Amino acid sequence: MASSCCGKRPRPAVPLLLVLLLVVSCALSVSASGGGRGNGTRTAEFRSGDELRAYQSIVAQMDRMKKASVKTIQSADGDIIHCVPAHLQPAFDHPTLRGQKPEPEPEERPKTSADAAEEEGDAVFPQAWSDGGESCPGGTVPIRRTTESDLRRHSGSLRRYGMKPRAAGVRRDSTSDGHERGGVRDRRPVLRRQGEPERVAGQGGVGGGVQPLPDLGHLRHLRQRPQHHRSRLAVSPQLYGDNSPRFFTYWTSDAYQATGCYNLHCSGFVQTNRRIAIGAAISPASAYNGRQFDISLLIWKDPRRGHWWLQLGSGPLVGYWPSSLFSHLGGHANMVQFGGEVVNTRPSGSHTPTQMGSGHFPREGFNRAAYFRNVQVVDWDNNLLPARDLRLVADHPACYGIQGGYNRAWGNYFYYGGPGRNVHCP
Repeated sequence: MASSCCGKRPRPAVPLLLVLLLVVSCALSVSASGGGRGNGTRTAEFRSGDELRAYQSIVAQMDRMKKASVKTIQSADGDIIHCVPAHLQPAFDHPTLRGQKPEPEPEERPKTSADAAEEEGDAVFPQAWSDGGESCPGGTVPIRRTTESDLRRHSGSLRRYGMKPRAAGVRRDSTSDGHERGGVRDRRPVLRRQGEPERVAGQGGVGGGVQPLPDLGHLRHLRQRPQHHRSRLAVSPQLYGDNSPRFFTYWTSDAYQATGCYNLHCSGFVQTNRRIAIGAAISPASAYNGRQFDISLLIWKDPRRGHWWLQLGSGPLVGYWPSSLFSHLGGHANMVQFGGEVVNTRPSGSHTPTQMGSGHFPREGFNRAAYFRNVQVVDWDNNLLPARDLRLVADHPACYGIQGGYNRAWGNYFYYGGPGRNVHCP
C-alpha cells in the first residue's frame, strides 16, 4: 500500500505486501541513572515488589542495548538510536529463539509486476533519525532507546510495559474493548491447492493526513484465542511522548493476555534491516490540502521456512515474525484487515476527540482524507492478487467513516477516518 500526499496526484502505487495490575499498600523507591534523555539521577516509586522487579528488568535491557551498541545516533527529534549487533537484539531472548541468529532473507518473494518494481525500486522510507543520511553499520540493527521518560508516561503496570491492555474478550474487531475501527476485512482465502490449508496475506496503501493512524496490515487466525501480528503507522503520545506519526509493529499469540509487545520491547520480532528503526518517527508527514506521502508495506509468509516477513513495497525487508511464536498462524492466516484504529475509553462519559487518519471524513476525498490503495493479498503460490469480497466496517460512522471503490490506477481503495467527538458523535 501507499500513503497519500497532497498536491499533484501521485502515480499509481505498485502493489506491496502489507500488510497491523495488582498493587499492595507498601511503597518502595529506587534510584536509577542514565535512562532519561538528559543526564542525572531520577527517583521512581513503586507500589509492589513486582513493579520494582519489572522496572529493574526494563532498565537492565536498556543498559544491555547501550553496552552492546557499536554506534549511537542522536536524532533531531530527541530519539536515541543504538546500533546493536543483530544477534544481540531482544528477539533472541525468547525461549524458542535463544542462541540463534537472524535467518537469511528468503530467496523467493511475492511476485510483483515489472512496472511496480520499477516504480518502487528507489522508494525511501523517511524517518527523522536518518534524515542526515545516518544508518547503522552492517551486521547491526537500529533500536530506539527506551528512556525513563517513556516509563514515567506509562499509566499501567510496568509488568505490561510495551503491551496492549488485556482484552475483555477474545475478539478485538468490535468496540467492546474500547477500540474503534474504520477499515476493510477479507476473511476468505484467495486461493488454495486441493488439500492445502487456507492461506492469506495482505498488501495495500496507507493514506495521508497530519496524524495518520492506519493499520497497514493485520493478519489473524480466528480460532480460540486469536493470534495476529501487524504493522502500522500511529500517533501515541503515551508511548512515545509526542504527536509524531511513527512506524511500529505488534504481535500476540494469545489475544493480548501474556504474549507479544510493540516494536522490540520484548523478544519475538527479528529485525534484519539496518536502515529502519521500528518505533521511530516518520518524517515528513502528509498535510491537509497539501503534499501527500505514500508508504507501501507488505506482510507475507515464506512458504519454505514459515516465517512472516515485513517488507517495504517491492524493496528491502525489515524483519520477520518467527513461525515458532504462533500455533495457528504458524500455518496460515484466515483473515486480513486494513484500516485505522483509535482507543476510546469515553473520558467523562463522552466520545474521545482523538482523530483517525487526517481527522477528516472520507467524503472529502483525495488531499484531505486518509486512504489505502492497491489493497492486495498473496496466494499460496506467492502471487499478489486484488483483494476480493472486502467488507467495509465503521464501528461508529458518525465518529469515523469509510468509503471504498475501485479504479485502474488505484485498484481496490478506500478513504477512511474522522474527527472523533463532534455534534453527531457526542
